[in-house]
Amino acid sequence: MNVVLICPKIPDTFWGYKYALPFVGKRAALPPLPLVTIAAMLPKSWNLRLVDTNITELQDSDIAWADYAMITGMAIQKRSALQLIDRCHAAEVPVVCGGPLFTMEPEAYPQVDHLVLDEGEITLPMFLSDLEAGKPQRIYRAGEQRADLTQSPVPMWHLLDLGAYAMVGIQYSRGCPFDCDFCAVTTMLGHKHRVKTPQQIIAELNALRDAGWAGPVFFVDDNLIGSPRRLKAELLPALIKWQTDRGPIEFITQLSINLADNPELTAMMVEAGFITVFVGIETPAEASLVECKKTQNRRRDLVADIKKLHRAGLEVQAGFIVGFDSDLPDIFQRQIDFIQASAIPTAMVGMLQAPLGTRLFARMEREQRLVGHSTGDNVDGTTNIIPAMGLENLMAGYHRLLREIYAPDAYYNRVRELLRELRPTPLKLPVRKEHLMAMAASALRIGIIARERWEYWKLLGWTIWNRPRSFGTAVALSISGYHLRRFCEEATGPMAV
Repeated sequence: MNVVLICPKIPDTFWGYKYALPFVGKRAALPPLPLVTIAAMLPKSWNLRLVDTNITELQDSDIAWADYAMITGMAIQKRSALQLIDRCHAAEVPVVCGGPLFTMEPEAYPQVDHLVLDEGEITLPMFLSDLEAGKPQRIYRAGEQRADLTQSPVPMWHLLDLGAYAMVGIQYSRGCPFDCDFCAVTTMLGHKHRVKTPQQIIAELNALRDAGWAGPVFFVDDNLIGSPRRLKAELLPALIKWQTDRGPIEFITQLSINLADNPELTAMMVEAGFITVFVGIETPAEASLVECKKTQNRRRDLVADIKKLHRAGLEVQAGFIVGFDSDLPDIFQRQIDFIQASAIPTAMVGMLQAPLGTRLFARMEREQRLVGHSTGDNVDGTTNIIPAMGLENLMAGYHRLLREIYAPDAYYNRVRELLRELRPTPLKLPVRKEHLMAMAASALRIGIIARERWEYWKLLGWTIWNRPRSFGTAVALSISGYHLRRFCEEATGPMAV
């Protein structure tokens, strides 16, 4: 059997780092982890090709070679996925599809030959068994069953050109114990926090090292600390030892703000090599937190919690939302003030969207306030609900918010304040080619050409004098800010210097 695994194109997004990737000579931020994992579950006798259309074109010859095409993706990849399905069918190659895009709305894809939905560890073996017997069904569902992640294989990294990516992703867990009403994670993956064994994660890291990878590794879990005791007792000690044996490599992940309540766990994460964490803050408005059932963020000093993590050695990136029914007209200024006070350089701010399958979607549908489906892009300046404050007011406030937080003076002030607080990583990271490229390119593109050039040189000078060990972080955040400013200007117009 010849099988081509295809990753649909992701449009330009906040996290795509379109304007930052050229600084380090990369073509995409992250490789398609689902496809290399699925590839490892296929029969060893099959011939596999993987085409990530974010870094290379799918050739007609790739399709003609294949007996089957396998496509997976998220909502944001829908347009590209449909085009790829049409191309494969035009060449009379049957298509197998899975992943969140197809799982959340399978009835929208009648043209797909086989839908292998929910978690692949459960449904892919069903499909393969039926295919071998010559009677493959059209749709495979897991029902109430959840995957046992201890059976998930090491991804087949050799199918990728790893040198094309800025970082790579691995997954330790699925599921989240919390119940935010706008989030589709628990709809797809449940509340029970399921994990791989430490041995599995070490095997995946070793495979990456053996493939020549030395860059950042992103733990793509929706909430890494969903089982804090197991994380502390099992995974983190294994990662700390691995950093000594085969590191150093920097880790990035996503988690909830209650990490700030556990200084011992925080310290272990830093020792294990975590340097950046993404946290869903959403809003400083208590009424809006109640509305969306973001219970883990209530009744706490969120700015103080963020600063705890900074002082421990974790740079906090955060997500924010405007457009809750409870939001008052001052919410935009409150968000601006919160982001500046907390010294979060990378603040992903979006208008509230209701993804398919969430409780928010169901409520908006009942209230006849739903306008189509969510795009899957949190920062594309759209919403699929009729906001209580009115769409015009929401759009105007949202654009002002973005213009203010990503204006160079505001952004560089946050970076400076972060570096003032942030404990440098204990990792002894080697200087890589990408670091030198980034320094040289930033000096030219930002330091000479860009409108924020004065802020750039002022930050580097301040860092050399006050925080020399954080110089690399200052350069990286300058490049990130350049991307974020240009990306947000596409939606809001030019920002003041």
